[in-house]
Amino acid sequence: MAIVELKGVAKRYDSAPGRKGNDHANAVEDFNLTTKDGEFVVLVGPSGCGKSTTMRMIAGLEHNTAGEIRINGKDVSNVEPRDRDIAMVFQSYALYPHMSVYHNMAFALELKKTPKDEVKQRVQEAARILDIEHLLDRKPRALSGGQRQRVALGRALVRQPQVFLMDEPLSNLDARLRVEMRAEITRLHRRLGVTTFYVTHDQTEAMTMGQRIVVMRDGRIQQIDTPYNLYERPVNRFVAGFIGTPSMNFLQADRQGDTLKGEGFSCPLNPRQQAALEGGGQRSRCWLGIRPEHLHQVEESGGRGRLEGVIEVIEPLGPVTMAQVRAGETLITAQLAAHLDVRIGDVLTLAFDPDHVHLFDIESDRTLGLEAYPATSSAQATA
Repeated sequence: MAIVELKGVAKRYDSAPGRKGNDHANAVEDFNLTTKDGEFVVLVGPSGCGKSTTMRMIAGLEHNTAGEIRINGKDVSNVEPRDRDIAMVFQSYALYPHMSVYHNMAFALELKKTPKDEVKQRVQEAARILDIEHLLDRKPRALSGGQRQRVALGRALVRQPQVFLMDEPLSNLDARLRVEMRAEITRLHRRLGVTTFYVTHDQTEAMTMGQRIVVMRDGRIQQIDTPYNLYERPVNRFVAGFIGTPSMNFLQADRQGDTLKGEGFSCPLNPRQQAALEGGGQRSRCWLGIRPEHLHQVEESGGRGRLEGVIEVIEPLGPVTMAQVRAGETLITAQLAAHLDVRIGDVLTLAFDPDHVHLFDIESDRTLGLEAYPATSSAQATA
């Protein structure tokens, strides 16, 4: 069990030899986070955002150039990886091909001169938890991808660390196995209660696994929050667009009295939204965000928001149909009921509830009126 603290942590790479000036690259900048004991924290963001670098700094595989990393109150910034009492699971399974599953799992314990009886007990217990007892005598080449990932998890599990670090451990698996293994990892965490950091670029993994999620972009934290709050109360347009599948639609809107209007759409403003637009000065323009599931095909909007466009793409997905609709120069994604009879080229009229609309500042991209929502103790925004 452990509480992990990152205070002002940064990673800066020096400029390449021969380059002029003081050019440098900030892979991570001013990262601040304190976990709860036994918490499952997911770092998510696009490629190159700094999430894996942050993980490697916690592990000690990268040296933080600023700030402190503490585990249970002890600053480990200058402590060797082997002395941090952490276990890491990588994207590549990195199993020893000449060793059996048993010896792959036991190897780290054997290096530490752990008594043989204890090694056997730990390996067998981990194998039982992961349902790979029948594989202990096999070599890695005889295992499926999912079985190899279980062995990699077992190798970390037998060490009984204070902290688990998992860097995109499921990215090499097919879609069905990823779903199975993320449920397996969630069950394993619930059973063991070990503080866990999990890195992924897949926001679906992040939303289904994380107790708290750290959304990163260009080396900086954008928002730290629960899955629900990230989805319902994003702090900026980047978080709003990154969290959710399909992603949120964004339309440039002009305010005309108590209504927002743009190409092919209009939306009445509720009192909270009017106050948000007036806060900090009268705004005449903003971004309007609406999620695909909040758009509905109707004949009359009846006081709700209204959008009209031409269907360009139809994607039947069984229970729902995704339609891409061209409204002026903007392509909108709408989630429609599967039974609706729609065709490419049809003019589609969609309605939406103004209460489901998000408004963003046209220049800063920050969410307008976020302070009007009830505060949540888990929320942290640094955008």
